[in-house]
Amino acid sequence: MIHSIRRILNISGQYKGRIEIAFVFSFIKSLLQNAALVLAVFMADGILRNTMEGTDFIRYGLILLSCVLLQALAINISDRLQSAAGFMLMADLRVKLGEHLRRLPMGYFTGGNIGKISSVLSTDMVFIEENSMMTLADTISYFFSAAIFVVFMLIFNPVIGLVTLAASVIMILIGEGKYKSGISLSLDRQQQSENLTSAVLDYVEGIGITKTYNLLGEKSKEMKKNFDKSCEESLRFENCQVPWGVAINVAYEVLSAAIGLAAIVLFLKGTLSLTFFIGVMLFMLDVFVPLRVLYMDSEKLTIMDKCLDRIETVMGQEELPDESRKEVPAGNPAVPAVEFRDVRFSYDSKETISGVSFKVNKGETIALVGPSGSGKTTLANLMARFWDIDSGEILINGTPVKDVALSSLLEQISMVFQNVYLFKDTIYNNIAMGRPEATKEEVIEAAKKARCYDFIMSLPDGFETMVGEGGASLSGGEKQRISIARCILKDSPIVILDEATASIDADNEAAIQQAISELCKGKTLIIIAHRLKTIKEADCILVVNCGKIVERGTHDELMSSGGIYKNFVQIKNSDTGWYKRKIG
Repeated sequence: MIHSIRRILNISGQYKGRIEIAFVFSFIKSLLQNAALVLAVFMADGILRNTMEGTDFIRYGLILLSCVLLQALAINISDRLQSAAGFMLMADLRVKLGEHLRRLPMGYFTGGNIGKISSVLSTDMVFIEENSMMTLADTISYFFSAAIFVVFMLIFNPVIGLVTLAASVIMILIGEGKYKSGISLSLDRQQQSENLTSAVLDYVEGIGITKTYNLLGEKSKEMKKNFDKSCEESLRFENCQVPWGVAINVAYEVLSAAIGLAAIVLFLKGTLSLTFFIGVMLFMLDVFVPLRVLYMDSEKLTIMDKCLDRIETVMGQEELPDESRKEVPAGNPAVPAVEFRDVRFSYDSKETISGVSFKVNKGETIALVGPSGSGKTTLANLMARFWDIDSGEILINGTPVKDVALSSLLEQISMVFQNVYLFKDTIYNNIAMGRPEATKEEVIEAAKKARCYDFIMSLPDGFETMVGEGGASLSGGEKQRISIARCILKDSPIVILDEATASIDADNEAAIQQAISELCKGKTLIIIAHRLKTIKEADCILVVNCGKIVERGTHDELMSSGGIYKNFVQIKNSDTGWYKRKIG
């Protein structure tokens, strides 16, 4: 249990001093809490010796009143110091976690860890914030009270004191057994909490597909299994803790009786005065109360310990190295804006990019084409350093991306994805996040260039219209134009379009193409697309297959070479899709 207290102190940082001061007031509170019993002993001694006078009763009464008032003050100060420290500590830790997540490779988020992150933020941190600091205060207070009781018993009689000390050790050993048992069980309980969070997120995010394929019953069964499993783990936890709770209660009764029996024996032998015998009898039933309450309520500390484990697991994930403070140098026409040199990259021990090399000069447009899963999007993500490569080099304006600050690198790149995500906020704020310091006029101008100003102004609240989570309240084309407005506002010199027009309807296509044209003016452009009209005018087309560049050249060069690209175009031409409509 002391280990859990140390862990909280170790992560408390600048608030450690507040917590340690709170411990001092917890000790004062515990000392004053037992003052009434001590005063009762001295009053009993005075009455038995017939030395008590009226003024003595008044004096003892005033002392008792002072103890009560000072105890209330100590409790208030201790609780304020620790509770405030808990809220401030968790607020700082959430910010720290956010900064840490920002530096993690994208593979961590695509590797099934969203449930863990959600559980840490919504369950573990909230539990520590709302429970652990007060539990910590109570724990320290109970330990102090137990120690004070032992000291009082030693003062009454050394033998009684040693019996009390030995009995307290027995109580602590039983209590620690309960605590350790809870620690081992809490791991499964918290892991199931994470599994349940993941299941709920998966169910909610996929509700459209679930309804479409009439799988509500099947998915509901999966959810019910998770709810049942969570209930099962909670019951198993409680069932395993019950025998320890019984043992603590039995030990409390037996050990209290043992102290009373020892006091009676010593009193009958004449080695314990009547006054101190009365004192022992007064203290007997309370001496183990702090330890009993402490260990009977130790479940909160066991859960807190596992919450800390899970927080540390996420915080312990290896970040992308970002020690450099170096800025990306300004573009130089003599130096490629983007260059890959024999780049290799593995994901889950499988090599997905194999020896890729190419250059993109400033202001050029390069297109990446190839079958799904060939590595096109991975190349774009590596350029933005969402992952670090295994070997080779990626350079922006002649400088390796590893040698510049991540913040500076990301300022150079704007990305427009096929699947657009908008935050649950106003349309204005969703655009403004491209450059938070932008003026209102600049945000409006970006919206006009992205061809979304008119539909925004047709909404009831205009730019202040709240967007549903993920942009659910807008159409795909509207979301795409808002994302392009965001990129226009950011005004980065390098633009990556990842299938930005792949799933757009004909009504939105013209507006989005105009928006993209505005976005790409004077920019270095990397396009990932299947549509010929999107890529045929590129300065260079790279054909990617199985993580390698198998062909490169202009549209005309690749068509005349009779390779994979030509076959790809002919397959599209035979279809009734875009190619036939464009050139047929």
